[in-house]
Amino acid sequence: MNTYLPGRSWLHRLPAAAKLASLLVLLAGTLLLSSPLAIAVATVVTVSLYASAGLIRVAPAQVRPMRWLVLGLFVLQTLTAGWVAAVVVTGRLLVAVALAGLVTLTTKVVDLLDVLERLLHPLRRVGVDSERVALVLALAIRTVPVVAGLADEVRDAQRARGVAASPRAFAVPFVVRSLRHADALGEALAARGLDDQRQ
Repeated sequence: MNTYLPGRSWLHRLPAAAKLASLLVLLAGTLLLSSPLAIAVATVVTVSLYASAGLIRVAPAQVRPMRWLVLGLFVLQTLTAGWVAAVVVTGRLLVAVALAGLVTLTTKVVDLLDVLERLLHPLRRVGVDSERVALVLALAIRTVPVVAGLADEVRDAQRARGVAASPRAFAVPFVVRSLRHADALGEALAARGLDDQRQ
């Protein structure tokens, strides 16, 4: 679950703007990966980045929530386009998610928010509220690991109770927990005067 972890590595010290710019370049680069060898090289580079930041132990957790999606995508791609295409497509996805996770692990949300707000500031001339848009984007970044964590909690609770795995048995408690989290978040924002009502 990709939440900020304090540290003193070079990645932690790198400015948030530089990390976001590098992430965009690297994500664009993943689209150019076209062979299993290229995927392997990209994976080694990504793992090396985690190691250099002292975060190698938490690296698997960044892609674990994607395992069922990746498995389904791999099977589908294998059946329709062959195993090479399956490796490339799923490899691109995993590398991209891992790189994005690394940025959030080494960057405080407030720093990401500041960068996004500065980037969006010129749009204020056309009526865009840069602060609100940056807040929404920051909340989206923080919500992804929270939702993944909720999914893990539901699965752990099912295993502890010995409940048979089924889409319905997973979906109902997952949706309920997600809605409760959304309600709590909405109440917290409203209490800070950040609801939809304009002053």
